[in-house]
Amino acid sequence: SFEDAIANSDVPILVDFYATWCGPCQMMSKILERVNIELNGQIRVMKIDTDRYPQIASSHQIQALPTLVLFKGGQSVDRIEGVLQAEQLIDRIGQFL
Repeated sequence: SFEDAIANSDVPILVDFYATWCGPCQMMSKILERVNIELNGQIRVMKIDTDRYPQIASSHQIQALPTLVLFKGGQSVDRIEGVLQAEQLIDRIGQFL
């Protein structure tokens, strides 16, 4: 399950809460691909479609899309709403690695 994956990960997990109809979410998808490559295994990126999994989005108080939530040790340690450029996102995540 989602919660088990978050709790049992040995690396921080960056969860991208998105929807297929969301333009900024589509932009963020490309940025996340680049971030994932640049951080090379230091984090795991997980995508949650809020239309398919509304209960997960609700339990994490997702109000805007895209929303990125960084989990470390099973706990939410950072939350970003909206689009960030890859460099900004890497800097922001870096403090938790």
